Amino acid sequence: MKAWDIDIRPDGEGLPVGRGSVNQGEVVYTENCAVCHGDFGEGIGCWPVLAGGQDTLRAERPEKTIGSYWPYLSTVFDYVRRAMPYGNARSLSDDDVYAVTAYLLYLNDIVTDETFELSKDNFAAIRLPNEANFIADDRHSEAHYAGRHAPCMTDCKSEPATVTGRARVLDVTPEGDDDAKGQGSVD
Repeated sequence: MKAWDIDIRPDGEGLPVGRGSVNQGEVVYTENCAVCHGDFGEGIGCWPVLAGGQDTLRAERPEKTIGSYWPYLSTVFDYVRRAMPYGNARSLSDDDVYAVTAYLLYLNDIVTDETFELSKDNFAAIRLPNEANFIADDRHSEAHYAGRHAPCMTDCKSEPATVTGRARVLDVTPEGDDDAKGQGSVD
């Protein structure tokens, strides 16, 4: 279980020991990330843009990047650590993840010194530009949730569940010419 319990909280709790500089991150990024995300985080093809986008959140098509949208550095670190590089997830060392994260901060002008080194010691001091625009999830304090008990998870109904409708009957399953185009129905 410990091997899977690698989440990083916004306050830095859960960070591994390690460190990495912007300069080191540029090398790791170039070797592992640039093929999809571009040399400067501009994105290639349908791959996500990672840098830029400042002041676009109110635009019709905002650029939701690390520097314009993401709320916490822990989200960046955790995602890179768990899921990147695409097709070879979890292949980067903790030092490599710190370095790539430092480089992404640099690409987004959050740090401006190429020798900046990110580590567990200074991680919690880094704030992303859009952090203040996210609010805590306080739905459980709303009247709708007040006094609710834990949901029933066993023997909730005395009789077995029954199917009350089918997609074909509701006329939401495509039929006819679309079938010949590979858009056939699913039964």
